[in-house]
Amino acid sequence: MARSDSPKRGRRELPLTVLRHRDFRLIWAGEAVSSLGTQMHALALSWQVFDLTGSVALLGVLGLVRAVSLMIVSMAGGAIADSVNRRHLLVATNLGLLFLSALLAVATYAGFVNVILLFVVAALVSAVSSFDSPARQALIPTLVPRGRIPDAMSVNILTGNVADMLGPAIGGFAIALIGIWGTYAIDAASFLAVVLALMLMERRDDERVRIARASMSMVVEGLKFVRDTPVIYGVMLLDFLATILGATVALTPVFAERIFESGPQGLGLLNSAPAVGAVAGAAVMSLAPPPRNPGKVIVGAVMSYGVFLALFGLSPSIWIAMIFLAGYGASDAVSMTMRHTIRNLATPDHLRGRVAATHSTFSSGGPRLGEFQTGIAASLIGVRATPVIGGIGCVLVALGIAKLIPAVLNYSFSDHEASDEAARSPAD
Repeated sequence: MARSDSPKRGRRELPLTVLRHRDFRLIWAGEAVSSLGTQMHALALSWQVFDLTGSVALLGVLGLVRAVSLMIVSMAGGAIADSVNRRHLLVATNLGLLFLSALLAVATYAGFVNVILLFVVAALVSAVSSFDSPARQALIPTLVPRGRIPDAMSVNILTGNVADMLGPAIGGFAIALIGIWGTYAIDAASFLAVVLALMLMERRDDERVRIARASMSMVVEGLKFVRDTPVIYGVMLLDFLATILGATVALTPVFAERIFESGPQGLGLLNSAPAVGAVAGAAVMSLAPPPRNPGKVIVGAVMSYGVFLALFGLSPSIWIAMIFLAGYGASDAVSMTMRHTIRNLATPDHLRGRVAATHSTFSSGGPRLGEFQTGIAASLIGVRATPVIGGIGCVLVALGIAKLIPAVLNYSFSDHEASDEAARSPAD
């Protein structure tokens, strides 16, 4: 018989009622503000690199710099997130990110910014984020009852997608109205919302300072758990490969400037379109009952993601391109909601930081490597052909993972109970 905390939506409150939990509500609100600023920062950075150099290839190199930095640091970030008070770690990382955004704002305003500085700061932002993301992803499931974890994931992803939708649009107009330096300044200020939320949170027993010290053996333990849980590494690998092939963000400045001739406002609209679709996709997922086989939903969503990506490359106008990008974003949101829920239900708390770090390496490293791949490919085969070929590749990858790792298609939410027992720490 299924336990009472099993994620069966028909016997629980509506997903948004998870915000009744005070500590979760605080971190949710802080991250909502910060995510808006982060999207504005990302848009300003890519626009500034392209504006300074006019090089599509260097937009790809920017993605590579971020990916290398993240992959070098990520696993250490996960081990530390499982070794210290996660809330204290998040205060430190958000103050660090505030400083880096403020540095770019000052450098841009003073006129001594250059591509080298932009790349160095981008690498540092990725490195700090490699500590921030695992700590945040590991903290959130401890702030709600276990049976509400799917709701917390859905609400968090929905809110993030709203920020993804509004951030680039606001960022595009901010660049046009107050300049790039002002956009960076807004991002810097947004991190104060997270710091304030973390300071206002109540102290919880499961956020006590951990006695374990971060070590290589902890990293190995986390990797071993991922290796021994096929559904986790299967969906991570699928996401990693699809985002390498489907990274459109590196090309949106080129589409906006050279193909659609719409300037920074058009860039903001193009970058917001996937998030508009993602909000719709996440909203549907937050209201619908959990599917019987979430892995099948992920595979189907990635195939849909690839189809919309290919259609984007063929778009004759910015408005049609936005429609296809919205479908692309909706597909990604459905896949993301299912991936996060599976990972958090199948992972015990003492491993969540390390598994989240592994997930971040895949989910963030893939798009960054994809930006590099996309920039180089676009310079060789053309801007329009690159997303078309990438979209076809996404469909083939989804079919390949479904064939080679059957655990992805066969997984059901009830399986997390068995995973809990198998992966339970000796102290439990």
